[in-house]
Amino acid sequence: MDGHKAAKRRKLTDKSLPNVILQNPDFAEDSQMYQSLLDMERKLDWTMARKRIEIQDTMSRTPTATRTLRLFVSHTVSGQSWQTGTEGRKYGLIQRQARAFQLGSSKLRQTVRGKDKGPPRKFSTFIKRMMVEFDRDTNLYPENNIWPRATGHQNPPLDGFTIRRTGDAPTSVRIVMYLDHYPEQYRLSPDLSNVLGIKEESRLGAVQAVWNYIKIQGLQDKGDKRLIRADDRLRGIFGMDTIPFQKLPELVTRHLAPPEPILLHYSFDPSVPPPEQERPSAWDVEIKLEDAVLKTRMGAMVHTNKETAQALSKMDEEIAILAQSLHNSHLKRTFLQSFANDPAQFIQTWIDSQSRDLESVLGAGQSEGLTLRQEELRRSEFFRLPWVEEAVSIQEGLRLASK
Repeated sequence: MDGHKAAKRRKLTDKSLPNVILQNPDFAEDSQMYQSLLDMERKLDWTMARKRIEIQDTMSRTPTATRTLRLFVSHTVSGQSWQTGTEGRKYGLIQRQARAFQLGSSKLRQTVRGKDKGPPRKFSTFIKRMMVEFDRDTNLYPENNIWPRATGHQNPPLDGFTIRRTGDAPTSVRIVMYLDHYPEQYRLSPDLSNVLGIKEESRLGAVQAVWNYIKIQGLQDKGDKRLIRADDRLRGIFGMDTIPFQKLPELVTRHLAPPEPILLHYSFDPSVPPPEQERPSAWDVEIKLEDAVLKTRMGAMVHTNKETAQALSKMDEEIAILAQSLHNSHLKRTFLQSFANDPAQFIQTWIDSQSRDLESVLGAGQSEGLTLRQEELRRSEFFRLPWVEEAVSIQEGLRLASK
């Protein structure tokens, strides 16, 4: 019963047409169109499988994207003489905010902010560490004029920072920031930067750029692909005529250094009233981040929708059933056409075929010496029967008499 159920659940997978139908002139055009569709389907399946493997390989390396981080710096004051009309204690306030947005037009930003965009990140998560320096006379303002900020998992993420200081003199502020790039960026040495034409890159990106330069210049040894014949430019950087391939990452790493920080300069005068509609100062800096949106989309492409897969499987099964029905119809047509051409010969051929099948099942009859009767003759017990000796004597007597 289980075998019957398994056979019933078995799906047909052969979608090819019988050769007699393909070679039939009446169906030549339709058959050619069907074969073209099958060939196109095989090519499309192969292309999709290859692209799926490429996407999986890309996802294993975590896709990245360059974004623009917009920094806003503004200040407010309180207790100034132009506010109170008296000389009293004076305060200055530095307030910093930032936000990140997609590169491109406003329409592109609006698209990213749709359903594919995840929750926005806090400003402090984009910064490794930051320092704010107030350029003031330490004799008049002995309080701390340097404000360090180190970000990490121990600090809660923030959308901005507020720094309060006292004073009424014009003040210049220097903001030093180290961005948290992904992957981590490095500054290339001047010599290597001149050769590759890039100033900052990740460690893997720098090694890949050197390898691309080697391939373009044809510096790989023809006999031993593991060796690199340095040209004058690489020889001056790495100090070697022959570079083993496995040492290339180590040599490139020696020419990498931490990137330069982002420097912002801001100044204000608390003793002067600001304009009524003064806007905060803004700077745009580039930062490399993990492209979560692209990763999500690629994941959706790799994992096929269940409903779509079921629909495709159902259509494939229907096509296979139709192809099998064409094959069965061809067999029926051949059977009936043979009967119509010569009924007597067809019946005789069919009876002979059934007889051979019956002999094979029962093990008897004339079937090339493989019948049950001839098998019995080969057994030794047959020659020990009581009438065998008499039959042999009669046969030998007849043979001698005939001479």
